[in-house]
Amino acid sequence: MANIYIAGILEKMTGKDKDYRYMATSDLLNELNKEGFKPDAELEVKLSNIVLQQLDDAAGDVSGLAVKCLAPLVKKIRESQVVEMTVKLCDKLLNGKCHHRDNASIALKTIVAELPSVSVAQSVIASVSPQLIRGVTTQVQGTNTEIKCECLDILCDVLHKYGSLMVSDHELLLGSLLPQLSLNQASVRKKTVSCIASLASCLSEDLLAKATVEVVRLLEKKGTKPEMTRTNIQMIGALSRAVGYRFGPHLGDTVPVLINYCTSSSENDEELREYSFQALESFLLRCPRDIAVYCDEILHLSLDYLSYDPNFTDNMEEDTDDDGLEEEEDEGSANEYTDDEDVSWKVRRAAAKCLAALIVSRPEMLSKIYEEACPKMIDRFKEREENVKMDVFNTFTELLRQTGNVTKGQTDIKEMSPRWLLKQEVPKIIRSITKQLREKSIKTKIGAFAVLKELVVVLPDCLADHIGSLIPGIEKALLDKSASSNLKIEALVFTRLVLASHAPAVFHPYVKALSSSILSAVGERYYKVTAEALRVCGELVRVVRPDIEGHAFDFKPYVHPIYKAIMSRLTNQDQDQEVKECAISCMGLVISTFGDNLRGELPSCLPVLVDRMGNEITRLTAVKAFAVIAASPLRVDLSCVLEHVIGDLTTFLRKANRPLRQATLGTLNSTIVAYGDKIASAAYEVIIVELSTLISDSDLHMTALALELCCTLMADRRSIPNVGLTVRNKVLPQALMLVKSTLLQGQALWALQNFFAALICSANTSFDSLLDSLLSTAKPPVQSGGITKQALFSIAQCVAVLCLSVGDQKCSSTVKMLMDILKDDGASNSVKQHLALLCLGEIGRRKDLSTHAHIESIVIESFQSPFEEIKSAASYALGNIAVGNLPKYLPFILDQIDNQQKKQYLLLHSLKEVIVRQSVDKAEFQDSSVDKILSLLFNHCESEEEGVRNVVAECLGKIALIEPAKLVPALKERITSQTAFTRATVVIAVKYAMVERPEKIDGIISPEISSFLMLVKDADRHVRRAAVLALSTAAHNKPNLIKGLLPELLPLLYDQTIVKKELIRTVDLGPFKHIVDDGLELRKAAFECVDTLLDSCLDQVNPSSFIIPFLRSGLDDHYDVKMPCHLILSKLADKCPSAVLAVLDSLVDPLQKTINFRPKQDAVKQEVDRNEDMIRSALRAIASLNRISGGDCSLKFKNLMSEMAKSQALWEKYCSIRNE
Repeated sequence: MANIYIAGILEKMTGKDKDYRYMATSDLLNELNKEGFKPDAELEVKLSNIVLQQLDDAAGDVSGLAVKCLAPLVKKIRESQVVEMTVKLCDKLLNGKCHHRDNASIALKTIVAELPSVSVAQSVIASVSPQLIRGVTTQVQGTNTEIKCECLDILCDVLHKYGSLMVSDHELLLGSLLPQLSLNQASVRKKTVSCIASLASCLSEDLLAKATVEVVRLLEKKGTKPEMTRTNIQMIGALSRAVGYRFGPHLGDTVPVLINYCTSSSENDEELREYSFQALESFLLRCPRDIAVYCDEILHLSLDYLSYDPNFTDNMEEDTDDDGLEEEEDEGSANEYTDDEDVSWKVRRAAAKCLAALIVSRPEMLSKIYEEACPKMIDRFKEREENVKMDVFNTFTELLRQTGNVTKGQTDIKEMSPRWLLKQEVPKIIRSITKQLREKSIKTKIGAFAVLKELVVVLPDCLADHIGSLIPGIEKALLDKSASSNLKIEALVFTRLVLASHAPAVFHPYVKALSSSILSAVGERYYKVTAEALRVCGELVRVVRPDIEGHAFDFKPYVHPIYKAIMSRLTNQDQDQEVKECAISCMGLVISTFGDNLRGELPSCLPVLVDRMGNEITRLTAVKAFAVIAASPLRVDLSCVLEHVIGDLTTFLRKANRPLRQATLGTLNSTIVAYGDKIASAAYEVIIVELSTLISDSDLHMTALALELCCTLMADRRSIPNVGLTVRNKVLPQALMLVKSTLLQGQALWALQNFFAALICSANTSFDSLLDSLLSTAKPPVQSGGITKQALFSIAQCVAVLCLSVGDQKCSSTVKMLMDILKDDGASNSVKQHLALLCLGEIGRRKDLSTHAHIESIVIESFQSPFEEIKSAASYALGNIAVGNLPKYLPFILDQIDNQQKKQYLLLHSLKEVIVRQSVDKAEFQDSSVDKILSLLFNHCESEEEGVRNVVAECLGKIALIEPAKLVPALKERITSQTAFTRATVVIAVKYAMVERPEKIDGIISPEISSFLMLVKDADRHVRRAAVLALSTAAHNKPNLIKGLLPELLPLLYDQTIVKKELIRTVDLGPFKHIVDDGLELRKAAFECVDTLLDSCLDQVNPSSFIIPFLRSGLDDHYDVKMPCHLILSKLADKCPSAVLAVLDSLVDPLQKTINFRPKQDAVKQEVDRNEDMIRSALRAIASLNRISGGDCSLKFKNLMSEMAKSQALWEKYCSIRNE
């Protein structure tokens, strides 16, 4: 039936009426696109012939439809039929009439694009490529140029898609294409460049070298026409873009030639210079390793040509600080020089882009770029050609962005660092930018604001002295009727950033001008402008009244204008959700800041916010707005809506939306603190019932918020009887369940302790029954298999807080009861004894227990226990009891360490507890104690037991925080010790002394740090690993301490990542042999250190020299080493994509090996899980590599991606990781 219908269509397609033919061809297209359409052999031939016939139809719209029919047709017919069609089309292209040639060319391109499988593609290529090559190599005579161009076009498409299938023809193709670069026809040369570039991506190294050598030979040839030279330079750039890092080995031949052409070509050959810069830009981005030696030369060349403008001399070039607005406007006429034939702007634009490539690809050159390039770039903000000016702005923005990347997380600015150098240039940048903000061009102003925005992000407080000069530019951008929405948004974003990052007092002289322009933007029609203006309003509110008591600035004139502008947006229902949310947030800020001046307006405004709380879309924002209002020190009068708000918030606690529940808990807490006396106590009980369902270890953040709210409710004196009872019945059972959780920690644990303290203070709650309840949680049901160590610690902390809340008498009786447990139950491994020790430790840390005679002796008795957990708990308890009364207990511990050899390890742990607590609390030791502790610790540095050495190192590090002047010289003295263990212990001590917060040790250790870190070249592997760990900690916590040492340290660190055969040994275990790699931990630590350095010291690390060979070998190493290497690769792909692209091919093999590895059949579950983690880790790295633009240059990487796509299981994993 279908075939009869098709036959009817085919008949109409040959009719005389053009409209009939058009309709019939359209019907055929619809049929071909149907999923179930499948022609038989006879119909295939008919369809192929009729479609080819229609291509030559006199009516253009019919032939156009016939071309569209080809796409579905080639997927429905047999291979032989497709080949036959392409042969006929090639014949038509090469030998047909002129007016049929275009359609034949389009048809061939369509077929190439739509080939259904690789096998069909191979057959088609085999028949088509000889004819296309013939078309390309034919001598040009008249119309043959067109044929040649069409053949090159099609060949380009074929090579781009199927170049790897034509390996046998590569040499022939290259031999046919290279001579075309010397022809006179510009169109042929241009298409040849594209064609060779498509071919190059799949050429072998030998043929790529042959192509490059030939192009360089043509470039070096004397007497070549300028247009030929231009083509050859374009060819070099296209080759580099096509093959990426593979072009690296040829830079030695090409870069000097290009630089020479830039400097020595005739003045009017601008295009030649432009193409040279484009090629150099490509080298910088794609061959970072090999271009390194030419970077300085390229930098100077780019800077020279950034201001290259031979046809225009500006006598006003010198910066004159002439701030007269009218004068500047008039000067605009001086910049209106135009010359349509002047194309020198292309050179300046190419130089700017080349400079941007240098900035992006060479983070280590930033300081040099600031010194040499920054002043010239700022000077070029006055560029007269707008397109070039935008590129100069973009280049400068890249410089700022790269500075931000390199110095991320650094608070102090060291002299001659990139940020310091940028800070010196700020006045000049502002002078130049303010001139640009006076220009008429909207595009220029947008670019100027983009630069300012990036500047504020990198140096948040740098504009304090320049706000006055920027205000007119902001006003003009926001108030000018001709300003575009994009300009207003850029101006507003910048204003918001600058308001948020500077002290409020800076803006007070300019508030009038700022507020009028911002409020006018609030009334804009375009929602994105309005939303951004409302966000700026929020910042403006904080600036106008930075503190409630302050009288430094008269804010009252601005209160009502701001309120009215926001209220008009708040009450308007017919607007975008983003605007609604911004208006709600902003109104919350206005009421919390100006509430005392808006008493008359509150009854009309607050109900609107309550109404927004009832709407599901704006509910979350409104809840947060009420939190801001409730937290205001103004105690804004909420009586008109308070009951309604509390009722709504209570119901929100039942909602499934987690962010809403979190915000609700915070808002309820603030509201009850501020307005508890105005809320009915019955409402409290309802809230508590809802709260009890939120307390569990499945969501600790929510639990912490719920417990904090519970404490707030219990703290309200009015409602104690009812609330205490409800809490005991509803919340206490949940809290006692929570205290046993192994996950309990941080904020949730702290909130739980406060909860017990608050509960004991509330009415009718017995201390004894509460203590019993807590202690009995340590008795788990028999079937549950015991209670965890973490749970016992949590219970002990809660018991300690409970005891301290009820006064000395109850506390003393509890301590006595705990001591009795230790006396009675001394020999058993009971949970009771374990918990008693932990409780004594926690109470002793918070309170002096010296009134309890012989408590230390009773605790130390537990050191004799045969059970490790009891011994560890006793050690912890002794140390913490000592913290409560150092003069009494510290000498006791030191004496015991000297005299009790068998208990040394446990006693050292007790001493560690004392020292760590003192360093955290910034407390001092007596000098005599310090000397005694040091002599004792240094005696144990050489201990054979690693556990003892680690405890000693931590103690030394933490004492160094308290007494750095004593410790640093003492530690330095021991780095030359004969024993390796002492050297390693000393370096680990330095690691423990480098904490994130600023400490007095920083200045003392700074000049000495290199002595410790240089032990990375020590002969002993333990010492080397200790030095690597110390370097890693320093890079994370105190990067400025080590930045100057990295040029010397990095090669030594990289050396630790290599597999050392001398550290691999075979252990004979009788029936089998086991290989032990003693260097594994060191390699793992070294790679993790590099990972940290990439975050904090990127400007010091040269990624190109690290990736090959070090990272490459790590990707093929042991499981423990591969994981950090995958992380490093992901980070480098994000931060230094050009360095990764340069060696992408060589990274594919180890990644492919990892994702294809399968464990043995008899592998245990742990091995299978580990391998699964490894595959996911590798896929994460592959996903990062796939995000790099230009990754498709690597044929190996493309093949890896296509292979992954074929494996369904692997592809699903990859997709889930990519979407994380």
